[in-house]
Parts: sequence; C-alpha cells; structure tokens
Amino acid sequence: MSRIGKQPVAIPKGVTITVGADNIVTVKGPKGELKQAIDRDITVEVKEAEVVLGRPTDQIRHRAMHGLYRALLGNMVKGVTDGYKKEMELVGVGYKAANQGNVLDLALGYSHNIIFEVPKELKVATATEKGQNPKIMLEGTDKQLLGQVAAKLRGLRKPEPYKGKGVKYAGEVLRRKAGKAAGK
Repeated sequence: MSRIGKQPVAIPKGVTITVGADNIVTVKGPKGELKQAIDRDITVEVKEAEVVLGRPTDQIRHRAMHGLYRALLGNMVKGVTDGYKKEMELVGVGYKAANQGNVLDLALGYSHNIIFEVPKELKVATATEKGQNPKIMLEGTDKQLLGQVAAKLRGLRKPEPYKGKGVKYAGEVLRRKAGKAAGK
C-alpha cells in the first residue's frame, strides 16, 4: 500500500465532503468550497470523521493515483479550514508593487510596468515599508492555484545569482555566485 494513500483524511468540524456523480469530490468549509475530479479507478469512502481512498490493484499507475488523490484531498480540507498563504519579496533598486483589488502593478526594472491580474479566488495584498523590500502577500483556499500564481509572479523576474535581484519567495535561500573579481 501507498504510505500516503492508506492514511485516512480527517474531517474537521464544520467541513462536509460529498462524492458526486463521475467521482467528483466536493469539500465545503468555513473558508469556501473546492471540487476535484477523482480517477474512476480510485474509490472514495466518506465515513463518520474521515475519508478513506482505495485502489483496485497494485499496478504502478493505481499506486501513483492512490497517493496523489489522498494528498489532493488533504490539501483541499486544509484549504477550506485554514487556507494557504504565500509571501513574496521584490529585491532590487526601484522594484515596486501596488495593487487595486486583484490587479497587481509591478515595476521590475523593465521599460514598462507589468499589470498582472490575480484570479478572483485569491486575495492579494502589497506592503512597502521603509528600509525593507516590497512584499506581495497571496492568500486563498486552493493550494494548486496559489502555487501556480506565485510561480508566474516569480517567473516575471527570476532572482539572479550575483546580486539576488528579482522576485523571490519570502525565506527562499538563493545560491549566490562570486562575481568576476573572484577570478583573479
């Protein structure tokens, strides 16, 4: 058995999980509602306070799907109860971030500002404090969507290895290189 797949997903108070037609699992909680289509080979059983996933055989594909969908359901339950947050930093002279609703206005050293529209499922906030790098805070219930948006933001100006300028995750440790002075 898959180590992750065989673990049941605990259902906290205030969360309801229903399995609909075509194996679509709906998770409702205090922070919202998420849906996920599950492969038809994987069985989903909702018991009193937990969800158990099963698989028909020990084929590699079934084992992989077993663990995958267990992890996705666990992330959905955590998302509708606590939610997910990601914080990003803009490192560089003149780099700025501002938002109006879910529209980010980023100055990242290009000849123009970048207008980035964040999906409505996520909340975005920006902060600029004197003496510190500008920050972008993303918040939402869907872990996959949050990670995808954060990766797209980082891809607009990836951190470079010499000075570390660019958009990076808060707390991310960058591999730094010595400059050309190190060659002598």
